[in-house]
Amino acid sequence: MRFSFVLIPLLIASAAVTHGGTARQADGIRRAYEADFKQWALKLQIATRPEDRAKIAAERPDADATARRMWSAIRPNLAEPWTLEPAAWLLRLGAGSAVEVGGDGAFPAEAATAIREAVVKHHLASEGLAPLCMALVATNHPGSLPLLERIEKESPHKKTQGVAALAIAMMLKDLSDEPEVMRRRLTLLRKAIIESSEVEIQGVSVATLAADELYVIRFLSKGREAPDLVGSGSGGEPIKLSDFRGKVAVLLFWRSEDGSAEQLCQMVKGIRERFAGKPFEIVGVHRDSIASLRGLQRSGDVEWPNFSDPENKLGNEFRIASWPAAYVLDGERRIHYAGPMGSFVELTASALLQER
Repeated sequence: MRFSFVLIPLLIASAAVTHGGTARQADGIRRAYEADFKQWALKLQIATRPEDRAKIAAERPDADATARRMWSAIRPNLAEPWTLEPAAWLLRLGAGSAVEVGGDGAFPAEAATAIREAVVKHHLASEGLAPLCMALVATNHPGSLPLLERIEKESPHKKTQGVAALAIAMMLKDLSDEPEVMRRRLTLLRKAIIESSEVEIQGVSVATLAADELYVIRFLSKGREAPDLVGSGSGGEPIKLSDFRGKVAVLLFWRSEDGSAEQLCQMVKGIRERFAGKPFEIVGVHRDSIASLRGLQRSGDVEWPNFSDPENKLGNEFRIASWPAAYVLDGERRIHYAGPMGSFVELTASALLQER
């Protein structure tokens, strides 16, 4: 009987795909994937044995295949207003890789290009651009910023302009911390709050998102001293970020739900080996259950210190919205890098160690 709750959303989604029109087909593809992913993530979170976790991780729902199905559903109809929402979902799905990747993520690059071109050609005056504006931020593609700037200037809808302003401010965060850029970001965030504060993006208001960006500018920008996290490890032992004072530290916020724990652990292992014997450490903030972290530690996959943060309290102090995310800190806890876990993390840490 318990399986009925699992099957119902899938049957509904299947019915939408089979009997609905193109718009309903796109909605069915999305709901079916999200239902599958939710079940998979739950199984992964409650698994504690390494062999079980490895097996479940390998069964992750195929985002690549889903992206291709969604693209096939919306591609012939990009001039239609209804495609904006599934196009935004597709962009977010393609941007959902756990470590930094090139191109446009898990679906063909021409899809992202075609979506941007369709917006310029058909939808600059649309009221439904808000979700797509934020999805463009997620892709972090060079073509996203000029498009957002056009939307912010040319949209006839003030609320859409405000959301675009927020999206531009978020994208500029990764480009520079120069005073001129900071002033522009602040101006854009003020516009977002004035024009669009009550607009919600995936259940979160623009006012909240803008407030988080202002917090990042004030406390989490490059050159700022990072907050001193205080918490506990998997065994309940106290741990503080300031315990690693004097070392170059990579503060890594991560979780297993993305299905990349094995890949991420191998990456961390390689970095620690290359920096062995140097004043360096990777400090994790683990989003899964304590049982999950303990299982990874018992298996030997995780040999670096970790905060246990199942309620995301520590992640919220750093305004973490997607995992994994990394901060590179010097020995005085000053921030030198914030972004995806990848090559820039190691390059930044290496430069800091050479300076020492």
